[in-house]
Amino acid sequence: MTPAADRTLAENWRAARPPVAGVHFDSAACSRQSFAVIDAAAQHARHEAEVGGYVAAEAAAPALDAGHAAVRALTGMRDADVVLTTGANHALDILLGEWTGERTLACLPGEFGPSLMSMQRHGFEIRELPVDGFGRLDLDAVGAFLSSNPPALVHFTVLASHTGIVQPAREMASACRAHDITLIVDAAQGFAHLDCTGIGADVLYTTSRKWTAGPRGVGMLATRPGWFSQATMERLSHAEKNIGLHVALSVALGEHVAAGPQEIQARLREVGAVTRGALGQATGWRVVEPDDEPSAITTLQPPDGVDPMEVRARLIAEHSIVTTFLGLERAPREMTRPALRVSPHVDVTDADLETLVEALAAVTR
Repeated sequence: MTPAADRTLAENWRAARPPVAGVHFDSAACSRQSFAVIDAAAQHARHEAEVGGYVAAEAAAPALDAGHAAVRALTGMRDADVVLTTGANHALDILLGEWTGERTLACLPGEFGPSLMSMQRHGFEIRELPVDGFGRLDLDAVGAFLSSNPPALVHFTVLASHTGIVQPAREMASACRAHDITLIVDAAQGFAHLDCTGIGADVLYTTSRKWTAGPRGVGMLATRPGWFSQATMERLSHAEKNIGLHVALSVALGEHVAAGPQEIQARLREVGAVTRGALGQATGWRVVEPDDEPSAITTLQPPDGVDPMEVRARLIAEHSIVTTFLGLERAPREMTRPALRVSPHVDVTDADLETLVEALAAVTR
């Protein structure tokens, strides 16, 4: 066996995980966990059975502290209050429910559908930020937009669920500071994928299961000190928690830091470019993102008359290839037709991409 130090990032990533049953192009939904992450959750559950849940939780405190420290480092929010949630939707519900100011909020037209529903449920008036033809924030227009009718909050998604277009989060943060507007950043697709350090947000939240390759059912919420009241922090700290999953997340964060966040980001940019280049050869399908878009997400619009939901199902059933169907409900204010999302991680190979192109041709016919 080749020593780990002599293997590439992609080879180490693949070696650290169970063999994939087919081809996995679904990291933007749920990445594959490593042996170490899986074992961490199982070992904690075993420890709970041996000594009791509360004693096991006390013993896990150093691992959890390390995970919180990793969140602070990877967001650049060195003194942040960190709360672990059940996921990104849960985090947003907490944030909007605790907001005591005016209930006006600005977001991108491509805002995630479930997030829009949460905003409406919490009584927020929603305004749309100005964007260009790709749905990217229009930096020339955003200042005037915020000046003319400033919202109380800006909710800004650095990378959407339905497209691989990277949004200028730091510029958005600068504009919000200039207008004294609170900024909440949704980094569910950006965390462990893009550089999320030093954005300058008041709040940043994300999930464990996507590019971080942690377990499902865990999310991360980082706020500037004092954003939550002391009573809220105490309530959140006493909430029922799956400590085993929190320990597993800490392990996943440790693996990410050890592998090198910058190296992973560079590899994912490369993965995106190679994937879009390969899928540009898929007859009849249209790649939405520019070739050099610095993300690993590729969105494919189907040929006329082809149902991407059926294509996804057939790719799984007939070729053991996992992708994502994108229905209009993902971004109801921006999407006009369903699509297919392809999101490989750092271990994708040229052979994997060739397999996908061939399978797409077969199921499209």
